[in-house]
Amino acid sequence: MARLTRPEQQRQTHERLLAAGARVLAKRGFLAATIEEIAAEAGYTRGAVYKHFGGKEGLWLAAMAAQAEAHLQLLDEALTQAADRRELARALTPNSITDDGEAARWSATTAEFLAAVAGQPETAAAVVAAQKRHEEQIVAMLERHCRRLGLAPALPLPQVVVVLGALGGGLALRRGMDPDVDVAAILSGVLTVMFQEET
Repeated sequence: MARLTRPEQQRQTHERLLAAGARVLAKRGFLAATIEEIAAEAGYTRGAVYKHFGGKEGLWLAAMAAQAEAHLQLLDEALTQAADRRELARALTPNSITDDGEAARWSATTAEFLAAVAGQPETAAAVVAAQKRHEEQIVAMLERHCRRLGLAPALPLPQVVVVLGALGGGLALRRGMDPDVDVAAILSGVLTVMFQEET
């Protein structure tokens, strides 16, 4: 078996730490998870976490960036397949919110993270910048698909995207406490109001 080059080793370490960090953070929450736990899960020392991510906050930001990239790819595929307003609404309703508790755990962990970094201007600014980039990409997708389907948003699309993100996160938290809440019905109702056929 060929030995990995130094850059390949570093990339492998980075990926393993990132995957381990995502698992530990989702399971334990941002506040309870420790650097030692994350490093042990990946099979490295805590120094490796600091070297690759600068600490738990940097690891969280990297995990969220990876999750955002995966979300954009899945969303683009779902929106491309949408043939009408109903299917666009279905594409904008993530299965993770309606199917299992993972979205609720990530929403709770996100709330912990945001509360923890609210007093750290540099980290907070990085979070806001990443969120805005993600939202801008979703807006661009929705603009394209609304034109294709002849749909008019009830609000400017940047506002629609912020509202849907806040609503999705809030509903995921609510479902974590109340599994009987009908998240799909609530989102479907809101999306029906948000996107109308052009007249």
